[in-house]
Amino acid sequence: MEFFPGWALEHRFIEEPDLPVFAEVDVLVVGGGAAGVAAATTAGEAGKLVLLVERYGFCGGAAVAGLSGTICGFYKAHENRHEPEQVVFGFSERFKQELQKKGGITAPQLYGKTYTHTHDPLKWSESAEHLLLEAGVRILFHTVVSGVIMDNEDCRGVILESNAGRSIVYAKRIVDASGDAAVIARAGYRHVFGDQGRIQNPTMIFRLGNVNLEEWRDYYGEDTISPPKLVDAIKLAHDSGRYTLPRHKIWLFPTTQPHELLVNATRLSGHDGRFLNVIDPVDFTEAEISGRRQVREYARFFADNMPGCKDSYVVATGTEVGIRQTRSIIGIETLTNDDVITCHKRTDGICRVPWPIELHSGNMPKLHWLIDDYYEVPYGTLVPEAGENIIAAGRCLSAEHEALASARVTAQCFEYGHAAGQAALLSLATGRRFRDIPGEEIRAHMARHGSAL
Repeated sequence: MEFFPGWALEHRFIEEPDLPVFAEVDVLVVGGGAAGVAAATTAGEAGKLVLLVERYGFCGGAAVAGLSGTICGFYKAHENRHEPEQVVFGFSERFKQELQKKGGITAPQLYGKTYTHTHDPLKWSESAEHLLLEAGVRILFHTVVSGVIMDNEDCRGVILESNAGRSIVYAKRIVDASGDAAVIARAGYRHVFGDQGRIQNPTMIFRLGNVNLEEWRDYYGEDTISPPKLVDAIKLAHDSGRYTLPRHKIWLFPTTQPHELLVNATRLSGHDGRFLNVIDPVDFTEAEISGRRQVREYARFFADNMPGCKDSYVVATGTEVGIRQTRSIIGIETLTNDDVITCHKRTDGICRVPWPIELHSGNMPKLHWLIDDYYEVPYGTLVPEAGENIIAAGRCLSAEHEALASARVTAQCFEYGHAAGQAALLSLATGRRFRDIPGEEIRAHMARHGSAL
């Protein structure tokens, strides 16, 4: 259940409302982020009639609207400096190659004990549109799901809402790639919010232009995680009262553009210190107003104190705050914290994850590295414990709090979408329910399409 007392969801329609039918499709994908693009492209390329709906006017989700700006999760971590060792491929690698064709992604950049990439947000959206349209997917922007049409506990379709009004889409299979489990929640299926409602902080990410990168790099170094001297300088500046800089350990990434940095620095909580859950529009609004104010404070600190940034300026912030966590489904399986820490491998694993537990809670992000190893996410984490014809993909998978802080990153979300797309195809072809398809079978189909499993 939702725990926001002022907001009641009217979402389940057992009897069909008197609305026009917009479409009847094989696969409906809700959300145009990494998972949604992968799921829709996978199903479309197999010749299915696919509709993807997205609330913004572009694809990208947290990667573009939230300006997360990096594609994390490709590479193993090592104790000593090491060449990048990639262990995740499949749709993730395919999308990376699309970005490379457009000059929209950097070479691997050092991030602590591993590597990441910075991408160009516009070229991310263009790459997604290219793949979707080539696959024959119908895209519908500026549209949200406001309700779900149910047959007892099974999903038969959704209510779409836009400025044009409301309409029905019937779908044989639905992929909830909203990031927030928006369809699953509206269907009334169980879900949770983090650790008993305690979720990771959102962040307002921004791009800083007119940076002398040579001077900046001489000071900052090659690692995109801030050096201790900068952490100390930020803390001293904050404690002096001259700046409001609540997060001290920050991350700065050179982008594909000259003289520009992507800045992951802000830490957003309520004015009363509470955790902000951006499912609630009150919290969402507070996060974005507070986030833009913090952006100005960090930009001012950089201009005053960080070499290479004297004449820098804010190019853009995210369209929305960067969201790390909201709802997580209750799946037929759950990725546990212990699965991550022990690097658990499994025969029904549909994605490798070498990324650390990166938990944003408090002044200093917590990092627990998986050295020289990775774990695998089971297929059942994408399948809701109850209900039929719907599967999740993306950061709303069934996972414990700290496990999600590792499993939620972009390279993996592409692979969750790939898995959901393959599952939809198998379900349609054989008439089996999502829960009756063995993860081993999904894994084998993904491996034939390039995933390293």
